[in-house]
Amino acid sequence: MRPVLIRGLTAAAAASLVTGLGIFAATSASAAAGCRVDYTANSWNTGFTANLNVTNLGDPISGGWNVTWTFPGNQQVTQGWSATITQSGANVTATNPSWSSGIATNASVSFGFNANYSGTNTAPSSFKLNGVACTGGTGPTTGPTTPPTTPPTTPPTTPPTTPPTTPPTTGNPGTKVDNPYAGAKGYVNPEWKAKAESVSGGSRVSNNPTAVWLDRIAAIEGTSGSSSNGSMGLRAHLDAAVSQGAGYIQLVIYNLPGRDCAALASNGELGPTDLPRYKAEYIDPIAAIEADAKYKNLRIINIVEIDSLPNLVTNTSGQAGATAMCDTMKANGGYVQGIGYALNKLGAIGNAYNYVDAAHHGWIGWDSNFGPTADIMLQAAQASGSVNNVTGFITNTANYSALQEPYFTIGSSVNGTSVRQSKWVDWNQYVDELSFAQAFRTKLVSVGFPSNIGMLIDTSRNGWGGSARPTKASTSTNVDTFVNESRIDRRIHAGNWCNQSGAGLGERPKAAPASGIDAYVWVKPPGESDGSSSLIPNNEGKGFDQMCDPTYTGNARNGNSMSGALPNAPISGAWFPAQFTQLMQNAYPPLS
Repeated sequence: MRPVLIRGLTAAAAASLVTGLGIFAATSASAAAGCRVDYTANSWNTGFTANLNVTNLGDPISGGWNVTWTFPGNQQVTQGWSATITQSGANVTATNPSWSSGIATNASVSFGFNANYSGTNTAPSSFKLNGVACTGGTGPTTGPTTPPTTPPTTPPTTPPTTPPTTPPTTGNPGTKVDNPYAGAKGYVNPEWKAKAESVSGGSRVSNNPTAVWLDRIAAIEGTSGSSSNGSMGLRAHLDAAVSQGAGYIQLVIYNLPGRDCAALASNGELGPTDLPRYKAEYIDPIAAIEADAKYKNLRIINIVEIDSLPNLVTNTSGQAGATAMCDTMKANGGYVQGIGYALNKLGAIGNAYNYVDAAHHGWIGWDSNFGPTADIMLQAAQASGSVNNVTGFITNTANYSALQEPYFTIGSSVNGTSVRQSKWVDWNQYVDELSFAQAFRTKLVSVGFPSNIGMLIDTSRNGWGGSARPTKASTSTNVDTFVNESRIDRRIHAGNWCNQSGAGLGERPKAAPASGIDAYVWVKPPGESDGSSSLIPNNEGKGFDQMCDPTYTGNARNGNSMSGALPNAPISGAWFPAQFTQLMQNAYPPLS
């Protein structure tokens, strides 16, 4: 990355990229007597992300604003946020969004954009605010203010209901390590530990680190009496981690507007237009707590928004699994901008590490999904202001895909017929999670992420041990029979995801287990339900998905197969002792 910083110029605020709009005409109420722009750009290959922070140093602006500049090269804006951005040749105009038409004296607005270029990405040399050159000078009423010391964030695309809070970073700047799991002891959630030990034999695994799921606003302060997850709030968990002498704690950031647009079991409390609430009432308070200097020696690992961005690739119009909600969230940008905001706020904390969810091989392992998913991951990272706000990615979160298939590979064939042609593999490019995660990491680097990006694999429920586990490759000459008799993943279909019958605990959490992999982790705490087997009324916004009904005969997403789900399951996140017992019975490596 090549950071570029220009002081003493101009900036403004924006929401979406629109072409063909006219330039705002300034009135006397919107004249600017003095202004300053801070322009930063992060470049990679032939693209870059720019963020502008514009400070009004003159009289208050009340009738609308626009910022104009001329690119010195062939830069072309492709996407913008927090302003309406138009471009004609090298000339660019950023016009205020409807919710931000004024700039008070000494106040600032921020916006950003993505762009392409070739050759040299030289920054603009000058900016104008409402036609007045921004030189950092002062107007008739005020002097210059101190430039902001924190990176600009992406404002909401609709007016926030409460003002966002900038998390304090004093005493918590830190220098991030390459792998936050390396050489560090993980936090053991005492609430999960107690549940695990309430089941016979649970003490054998109860001291493994698992993640804490912040799946609604109330979870930040604690949710006494909740039917799912625990009652301890974020501060209580962080304090407990410090008391344990833990080196890291894992938190799942999981409350996007229109959450889990393709699966009803994990729907959330925020509607599709609640991005301002997500920012101000959910992300900002989490960031403020994480930035408390008392936690500066604790590596805070944020697992960001499970099953979100891949849905925008695989479950929108034109796909077999398309849903109206996924179309809505793709169109309104709520997922990309929400995750971008979370990455920006949390990435600014010196001891915080962000890993974005990247589905699993049985979801995006096909060429048609693989590249587009990497691209949308990049869009979300760019929306945060810098790809460096992402430490890495996690696969197989809350899923069951086998870590490795020991008895066949994607290159295997039967009588000249590739295993890719089997019904189980179904032309996928991968047969297990480790090969997929390593290949996806390479793809992410190729589209613009740093070369040291890390991967996590959730192994909490993909062991597939027990008596049904194959011990050798099949000798069948039929490709379908060969694969079905050889595979250790015993699901009916690789698209099945809810409370799978026959599943077992997988590899125990460990750091740096394979090339490119930061850790094997238990982000989905074993024994917590994926969703209810039937409709259970609750006040957490969680619905009923037929994929959790053991009698369901399937849909296009799972090849119209049986769901393979366990019966009598509670709502997602609630303790499910029968599942935990099965996971221990079928653990691989086996439990002693």
